[in-house]
Amino acid sequence: METQAMEAMEQARRWLSDQGVVEAGEGWVEADRPDWPLTANDVAHSWVDKVFREESLTPTEQLWLAFGLLDLLDDYWVTCVIGSAYGDADRPLPSDVLWDGYRRRLEAQRDAEPVTYSLWVDWFEDRDTAAMAFAEVLGNDIERVVTERSDALLRRADRVLDNSGPVPWSIKQGTYEIAARLPALHGSLFQGLLGSYHDVYGDLEPKPALALLMQLDLPEDTPHLAQLRSVLAAGHENHYRSPDAWDDAAASNA
Repeated sequence: METQAMEAMEQARRWLSDQGVVEAGEGWVEADRPDWPLTANDVAHSWVDKVFREESLTPTEQLWLAFGLLDLLDDYWVTCVIGSAYGDADRPLPSDVLWDGYRRRLEAQRDAEPVTYSLWVDWFEDRDTAAMAFAEVLGNDIERVVTERSDALLRRADRVLDNSGPVPWSIKQGTYEIAARLPALHGSLFQGLLGSYHDVYGDLEPKPALALLMQLDLPEDTPHLAQLRSVLAAGHENHYRSPDAWDDAAASNA
């Protein structure tokens, strides 16, 4: 993955250079305006969408170039442009390439914050895309994750579970239950359950969520563990539907 990422970044760097954009110190400049510094976010907003107008590139090549720009710029806006281009019915992009790009970056050792944030707010919060996205980045592979237990697969699972709060319970419950077989994933499963309760778009069913929570091998002093047990035992589905329940649980467990 790291070699491929480096190659993708070099391709992206060459492409930006062809557009007249080059690195300068810790930022960027246009070659004809070297005294006007640009941030990575400036570059992302101004140039990434042009990738998908490069008619000399196939849709697959466009996607790989865009992912190279994501690696190079490390900016969330690149994922927004990729998502928008993916939704363009006039020139559809290949789903397998899109999700392979996400999976590779979720498995990489380097920070994946733009990718995880993209999953959380763009793909998982949208009821039209949550099932597909969750299946592609974890649901389809969860048995392999639990069986193989490689560092890369565990990194991907941890990152997805941490941000899976908005995914509908009916979609993620089976994946959660399989993940619970592996103690190494119990911490991220807890974060997933916590997000399922606290996120504005979080989704869970209290009874099975509590049963799952009770299976997790967590230190008793894990922050918010006692409160989550209490609100689920009381049948609460979401913090925003019962805004006082969490404070009441905190007080009773003090």
